[in-house]
Amino acid sequence: MTNGARLEILGPFEFTYGGRRFAVPAGAQRLLALLAVHYDGIHRRAAAEQLWPDCTPCRAAANLRSALCQSRKIGPNAVVDSDGQRLALSPCITVDHREAWQSARRLTESGDQTDAVQVLPDRLVADLDRPLLVGWDDEWLILERERWDQMRLYALEALAQNLQTGGRHLSALQASLAASAIDPFRETPHRIAVEVHLAEGNVACAVKRYQDYRRLLQQELKVAPSPRLTRLVRDLTRT
Repeated sequence: MTNGARLEILGPFEFTYGGRRFAVPAGAQRLLALLAVHYDGIHRRAAAEQLWPDCTPCRAAANLRSALCQSRKIGPNAVVDSDGQRLALSPCITVDHREAWQSARRLTESGDQTDAVQVLPDRLVADLDRPLLVGWDDEWLILERERWDQMRLYALEALAQNLQTGGRHLSALQASLAASAIDPFRETPHRIAVEVHLAEGNVACAVKRYQDYRRLLQQELKVAPSPRLTRLVRDLTRT
């Protein structure tokens, strides 16, 4: 939406209006980012406590007022709606995180995956591959990053499985690799990658993927892959 306001918090923070990037002061950045993940808004006091946890309540409240003042100078329209003690991001602003979250939810809900994989699966993989607010170390982001990582992990696995079932091997492999990058120890994306290689007849690639994963588990956790994964390559490694 090039003619409107857009907030991007997947990857680095960026605010644009009409396709033009706007500089946003640090305090306003943090406020907008917090509101972007609280779709229904958040109470002023809770916002101040989350954004400035090391400050006294009075200092945190003052910082919040300053951030609100800064936000009023961004772009031609208001970016924060204030309803009494509740703050919310203006509905005129599109947010990449919300769009990607909605796509991820559709992917993980039964009955909607077929439609989802018909539309630009590589774009979906790229959207779901992006972490939340790279380089930020705010405490409130710990939980939000975990929520986002789990949502996109399950969505990427669902996408990879459906693409594999539909014979779209390259896109399926890309989705599975993106999922394994989020959680290298999780078996599901590795299993899908092995299945993709086998479906393409790339036996050596399938065996290597399995052996690399088995080695990782043994070195880091002292455990072995599941019998289900092992059965996929068991006969291939026999001489």
